[in-house]
Amino acid sequence: MAALDVIDETFVLAGPAVVAAAFADPADWPRLWPDLELHVFADRGAAGLRWSVTGRWVGSAEVWCEAVGDGTVVHWFLRLDPAPGPDGGSARRLLRGARGPAREALRRQRAAKAIAFDLKARLEAAPTGTAGWTRRPGVPTPAPADPPVAPLAPA
Repeated sequence: MAALDVIDETFVLAGPAVVAAAFADPADWPRLWPDLELHVFADRGAAGLRWSVTGRWVGSAEVWCEAVGDGTVVHWFLRLDPAPGPDGGSARRLLRGARGPAREALRRQRAAKAIAFDLKARLEAAPTGTAGWTRRPGVPTPAPADPPVAPLAPA
């Protein structure tokens, strides 16, 4: 079993493909997880991403986007051990003492929830200039407007 095993899930009122796209850009990963070196080993499209973690921590991370009702449950998994050798020295120090692992797990749970709530705020926000949410849970997504029909060209 990993020294740290963190799981989080949050409902987002957006489709799985939209949610998964929020995690797809590698340039965003250092902002989301500044102390983890992530390497994709499974890009599952709208279902999310799986990474191997290297550096001072080693293990795996995953964002799984599950369609539920009219939105998506974002499941986040992080399973880490301190790296062997000098790279993992600072990680091992975080886990020292009886409460070290629990304290580090709580820190990462709070960070995961902050990421999830930021994602919810961005994806569920109303378009600029309107009040409230784009829609409430259970209310159908508005149908897209029909594209304009071009007149037929003469034969």
